[in-house]
Amino acid sequence: MATTTEVSKTFKLGGELEINRLGYGAMRITGEGIWGEPKDREAAKKVLRRAVELGVNFIDTADSYGPAVSERLIGEALAPYSKGTVIATKAGLTRQGPNKWLPVGRPEYLAQQVEMSLRWLQTDKIDLWQLHRIDAKVPVEESLKPIKDFQKAGKIRFIGLSEVTVEQIEQVRKFVDVVSVQNEYNLSTRKSEAVLDYCEKEGIAFIPWYPVASGKLAAPGGKLDTIAKNHNATTSQLSLAWLLHRSPVILPIPGTSSIEHLEENLKAADITLTEDEIQELEKAAK
Repeated sequence: MATTTEVSKTFKLGGELEINRLGYGAMRITGEGIWGEPKDREAAKKVLRRAVELGVNFIDTADSYGPAVSERLIGEALAPYSKGTVIATKAGLTRQGPNKWLPVGRPEYLAQQVEMSLRWLQTDKIDLWQLHRIDAKVPVEESLKPIKDFQKAGKIRFIGLSEVTVEQIEQVRKFVDVVSVQNEYNLSTRKSEAVLDYCEKEGIAFIPWYPVASGKLAAPGGKLDTIAKNHNATTSQLSLAWLLHRSPVILPIPGTSSIEHLEENLKAADITLTEDEIQELEKAAK
């Protein structure tokens, strides 16, 4: 009989804030190109409320989603937040139009965005604030100086980074505590393997954006599809289940604007993979 692997359902952010590992990414509740308002604001708010009803207590957003649209919808739908709900946001990417993103890490700009996030999210403290991108034009120590001040003042609880290398994490950790890293990662996109291994060793949360495998690996009749069918699951659900099995520090945050898709994604937490299935997926991914 194939042995199954035990998977922890929760993770302690910063070693103290316990959250369910399968969260929700609130990028898709905006307009096309992550720009402007969604087609139906009330429907977007219903998705957020349903996520919390289903046990999601880790919601990830950013000031640039919309911009400001996602944060505002979260504040309107969920504030005042139920006990244990953790809202993570980001700043450091600016928007010039649909699908356009430009890093800006000037300290005065980031300080302004923290205040705006607090206002939009209708909260007096951001549980997890993440630098969305390191700006090559600004030393990262300079970018994060006001963030460290906000943390001391109690307006930010934890600090994280996004799209970084191991060297950059180590550089930042010399002057602030880093509790999370958010990089692109899924079964078929593995360029952040060294970063994930580092996070696991150091007890840092690894939040994979774009968590669902794509391309040939997810094609009908492929290995992912075959194993998914054995579990009466979709390839998306199996992609998320694989992430939960891959490392105890991984916090997948699949995003959607549909309640049906949300409910489907969250069922991934109930899929138990065997060691053989994990090895088959790894082999197929290579």
